[in-house]
Amino acid sequence: MKKVLILGGGFAGVEAAIYLRKHDIDVTLVSDRDYFYIYPISIWIPTGDKTKEDVSVPLEQLSKKHGFNLIVDAVTVFEAKDKRVTLKSGKVIDDFEYIVVAMGQDKIKAKGIENTLSICGKPEEAVELNRRLDALIEKGSGKIAMGFGGNPKDTSAVRGGPAFEVLFNVNTLLKKKGIRDKFELIFFAPMEKPGLKMGHNAVDMMHKMFTMTNIHTQIGSKIVNFEKNAINFENGKKLEADLIMFISAGTGHHVLEKSGLPLSDAGFIVTNEYNEIDGFDGIYAIGDSASLMGPEWRAKQGHVAEVMAKNIAYNIFQKMQKINSKRSYIEHINILCVMDTGDGAAFVYRSNTSAKMIPMPIIGHWMKKGWGWYCKNSKLGKFPRIPGM
Repeated sequence: MKKVLILGGGFAGVEAAIYLRKHDIDVTLVSDRDYFYIYPISIWIPTGDKTKEDVSVPLEQLSKKHGFNLIVDAVTVFEAKDKRVTLKSGKVIDDFEYIVVAMGQDKIKAKGIENTLSICGKPEEAVELNRRLDALIEKGSGKIAMGFGGNPKDTSAVRGGPAFEVLFNVNTLLKKKGIRDKFELIFFAPMEKPGLKMGHNAVDMMHKMFTMTNIHTQIGSKIVNFEKNAINFENGKKLEADLIMFISAGTGHHVLEKSGLPLSDAGFIVTNEYNEIDGFDGIYAIGDSASLMGPEWRAKQGHVAEVMAKNIAYNIFQKMQKINSKRSYIEHINILCVMDTGDGAAFVYRSNTSAKMIPMPIIGHWMKKGWGWYCKNSKLGKFPRIPGM
């Protein structure tokens, strides 16, 4: 039987394993974590509404449920030409005809970034955000700055939504505790109009939301560096804060640098619309590891990664049957999210023909909570998968 090796245990890798197994293909998944982490609902860890365990699914459970093999180890070397993978343990894997690269991405390392924490970084950082926020609440006052950065080489690798969500959730938490007036909240970003990829309507609405919640902004100037309790900007301004959360833009995974695969200027694997790589038969790249095709406003999101995963499962199976039939992800390029505020949310949708941001007081918050429950339990097979979700 022909086998498929998947490198990565995130949204793209796990979904690929699940759908390849539906075709009775022998699948082995390699992940440097022993759990699948649901980043979209990790936004509630800093405020204490969720724990790391609440937003994690053990990969061993997924492996047993869907019947794929699991190796918990980190990839240190990938020699694409020879389809050879070396793991941190020293183990070498070189007997797979098909390899799916779903290793995610690295983060741009801004000067002094060790003085910040990210909601999109290692899960332990979200836990630390909760610890430090609790300490400030116990103190009774403080100054909190949260924001994100950009990547001029690839605008799709910018994740701004979670910064907005955590900031608004902190605002809601402080209001509930009756101490919001004791805290100063600041949003910061280097771009003139952060969130513009969601559409002009969204930018205007975000401005109104900041005004309504008394959240100050520092935008439009490049970030020079981070200090222990401060951010320095190119325009000479210095923003001091007791707690700094910063989501750095993505860049290519460091292991891919010497893989021999074609990479974009930002270090992502260049593929066609079927996630194939020119000159490397049997190797596919999906999710954040792949250079995303599409319009300027495109964004690397979990639902796009899962579409890629389902497509390559189909494409690989058809190729194994020697059937010339392929599925493309291009028609699925859109921005789709429910941006939570802790007491409500906003529905965001962007496509080539539409750009919407619709407020959903109260119910929006519970919709996102419901999606988190659905994501976790449907992957474990405890609830039927809904097409397109």
